[in-house]
Order: sequence, then structure tokens, then C-alpha cells
Amino acid sequence: MKPARVGLIGVAVAALLLVAAFRIDDLPLIGGGDTHTAAFRDASGLAEGNEVRVAGVKVGKVTAVSLARGAGGAYVRVSFRVSDVALGPQTGATIRIKTVLGQKYLALHPQGTGSLTEEIPLERTSSPFDVIEAVQGLAGTLDQIDTAQLAQAFTVLTETFDDTPAAVKASLDGLSRLSKTVAQRDGQLRELLAHARNVTGVLAERDEEFRKLLTDANLLLAEVQRRRDAIHTLLTATSELADQISGLITENSQTLKPALQKLRAVVGVLQRNRSNLEATLTSLAPFVNAFANVVGNGRWFDSYVDGLVQGLTPTVRTGGN
Repeated sequence: MKPARVGLIGVAVAALLLVAAFRIDDLPLIGGGDTHTAAFRDASGLAEGNEVRVAGVKVGKVTAVSLARGAGGAYVRVSFRVSDVALGPQTGATIRIKTVLGQKYLALHPQGTGSLTEEIPLERTSSPFDVIEAVQGLAGTLDQIDTAQLAQAFTVLTETFDDTPAAVKASLDGLSRLSKTVAQRDGQLRELLAHARNVTGVLAERDEEFRKLLTDANLLLAEVQRRRDAIHTLLTATSELADQISGLITENSQTLKPALQKLRAVVGVLQRNRSNLEATLTSLAPFVNAFANVVGNGRWFDSYVDGLVQGLTPTVRTGGN
């Protein structure tokens, strides 16, 4: 076989292996299991790649979220793949919130005997209430409200019902005061909701970091829990050591007291003679230096006599060992 043909075949095989590695979940034999679909009225933030769980256990993932049309109008079709789980024909599905920041997962509720062969209908699916979307929707709704006109409308309504019974008049009066208060604080409320929208946006963007923080905190608490006995033993031993030291001091207080008194007296003497000690050490330095020079040449003393003979200064070496 020609080298060029071998090279082309090798490149083709390598390309197929590379594609298979990236699409391993779609392979028929070693892929991710069975594929099913479910109909929802609202996707509620569910996205491709989100987990699929049964009784809290991950059994697959969402493969696609798309818009479809049926007899009752448009709806959301969620495709998902599961493995190692039996889904009956009456299986239900729910979109649930995985984290406090709004990440979702698909929860399945297997029901019935047999296998699930059809799409899960709208009657057996439900979507969660999204707090983040609610806050953002509230901010958008408030932006469209003319609070001054609303306050004026409540005022006119109160004046219209001026001759009504006292209970109704008091209620309308309270509504009027409430609307005026809202109108006076309109700017602050808008700013508050704008900040709330920004905060929820930042938290949603940092969902993975927040999850990692909670995971690390759980690991720390788990480690503390595992080492609870060791920490308890350490604290108990420290307490016992403190008790023993306290008892030792108490038992030997009569013996230690005279020693401490004498030590205090010695320290007092040294403090009173501090200047004399400093002067002694200062004066002793030249003597120590000269003495070191005398005995520094060997096992003897080197000295000289100056002026013993005119013009001659003899050196006298005395010593011993």
C-alpha cells in the first residue's frame, strides 16, 4: 500500500476518534442511555447540560430545549437522556431550582409499569416560581407605574366615598396615605429595586463561585465533624493540664514563696547597682583586651621592660604550661 494512502487513512481514523471522543454520549453502545422528551408551558431557565435527577440522584442530563407546537398552541419541548433508570408510561417531570441563585435541574417521577415511549404531556409537568425573575419583573412593572397619578386616583376615590360608612372611609383614607407615601418614596424604591436587580445579576453570574464556596464550607464542617473526637481530646487534655499546673502551684506555694522573695531581693540589688555594673564592664574592657594580647601568643606571658638599658628594650617571656 502506498504511504500516501496509509497517511490519509490514518488521518481519517484519527478524525473519527476525535469526533467520537467529543460526542461519546451520542454513541449507540457506550452512550448516555435512553432519550425522552417532556412538554412544559415554560422552560423556567432550564438549559442544555442541566442535570436530570430521580429522587435526588443524578441519572442523566438535558440535551436540548426547544419551542414546539401542538394542538393547544406553542409549548417548550425538553429533550433529555437518562441511564440505569426505568421510566413508566405515567412518569411526570418537574423543573426545580438547584441553587439559591436560580440554577435548575429536571426532576423525574417514575410512575406506572412498562416503559416510557411517548412524550411526557403538559398535564404531568410543572415549572417552579423563579424569585430572580419575580424581582426583575417587579422592577420593570414599577418603572411603568405613574406613582403620582396613582396617588391622585386614590385621593379622588377617597373624596368620592366621603359619605360612606366610617370603616370604608378609613380604609380608603389609609390607601390614599399609602399611595402618597409610595409616591414620595418613588425615587428611593426605584433605586432599591435597581440595586436588587444588579445584585441578583451578579449572584447569577457568580453561581459557580458561590456553589464552590458552599461546597468548601461543607467540606470544612465535615472535616471538623470527623475530627470531633480529636478536638474534644485536645480540649480535655488542655483543661487537665491547666488543673495540674494550678494544683502544683497551690501545693508548692509555701516553698516557692521564699525563693521568689529572695529572687526579688537579688533583682532589686542588681537594679540599684545598675550604674556601677555598667561602669565596671566599661572599665574592664581595656584590661581584657590587654590581657588577651599578653596571653595570645602561646602557653606563656609576653611582657617587656622599657628603659632598662639605654637604647635597648628587652622582652621578657615567662610562662609555663
